[in-house]
Amino acid sequence: MAETRSLVALLPRPVRTLPADLAAVFALVVLTNVAALAPVLRETSLRVPLGLAFVLFVPGYAFIAALFPEAGDDPTGDPEADGDSDGDLADGANRGPLPVGPLLDDRSGIDGIERVALSFGLSIAVTPLIGLVLNFTPWGIRLGPIMLAISVFTVGAAAVAAVRRWELPPDERFRVPYRAWYAAGRAELLEPDTRADAALNVVLVLSLLLAVGSVGYAVAVPPDGEQFSAVYILTEDDDGELTADNYPTEFTQGESEEIVLGVDNHEHRTVDYTAVLVEQRVSVADNETTVEEQRELDRFETRLGHNESWHHQHELEPTMTGENVRLVWLLYPGGDVPEEPSADTTEYSAHLWVNVSEE
Repeated sequence: MAETRSLVALLPRPVRTLPADLAAVFALVVLTNVAALAPVLRETSLRVPLGLAFVLFVPGYAFIAALFPEAGDDPTGDPEADGDSDGDLADGANRGPLPVGPLLDDRSGIDGIERVALSFGLSIAVTPLIGLVLNFTPWGIRLGPIMLAISVFTVGAAAVAAVRRWELPPDERFRVPYRAWYAAGRAELLEPDTRADAALNVVLVLSLLLAVGSVGYAVAVPPDGEQFSAVYILTEDDDGELTADNYPTEFTQGESEEIVLGVDNHEHRTVDYTAVLVEQRVSVADNETTVEEQRELDRFETRLGHNESWHHQHELEPTMTGENVRLVWLLYPGGDVPEEPSADTTEYSAHLWVNVSEE
């Protein structure tokens, strides 16, 4: 114990006196960023519980801590429940004297239940607002910018909360009553008043273990969900970004335009894909489209793992002339292409209508 205190004494004073709940906020921010961005950890299920807490609770808790640094009224009237806690990283000498009398009636703080409820509510409100602001920035709504923005907001709010608590007298600062909770829980579990209470405690512990185990299993072994592939076409804008817009529709025979073929794999397995590009001359009658002539222009092959995407830029050069020539990209998962590929032989296709003039 003496060695631990000597090590704590080596830390800077702001770190030693940092309230434990705010220290937990800083630690959770760091752990979530590591779990979400580290090359190995981001593929594990650890990022799921950390990410949920990071998005749905921590930003609101830090914001509430900054708004209400003072302790709230204790509904039990027990001063130990509010003041006697491990609320700081330092020992009791650094925290100052704990309150020995009843709480003051004129405090403007809020109690623990209100903090928890408001933390969830504010997190649900703040996180979408941060995403909305990012949507109008050059970075957009992506994992990196979202993690950075929420982290900056949370760390900034927690830092303000720490400063505001330090400015208050020690007996008026909000502290999470860890010791009171631990003592009450230990007495309830290990020193029950009756055998019925002991049996209920055993059932409660088993229920909690079952619930935690069920959630852990669901996170570690998620269901496969829907299995599908996708094929689409894109173009590059002036900034070099891919967009589903401004497709080339006017061609001169013998000239080509660049276009990007996209393929997504959501099959929950590695798949070999073959994409066949054909041009078709079609006629439409009674809301039915009939292919009168078809030519194959090109083929593309790739292999993708689950949740991987492939973007392939290629030259698009129709050979048929006239109006409303249809260009079709037919995607075949597994690479088995029939002798006469068509939209009837695959469920994945993308098409583009073009006009081709003679030279």
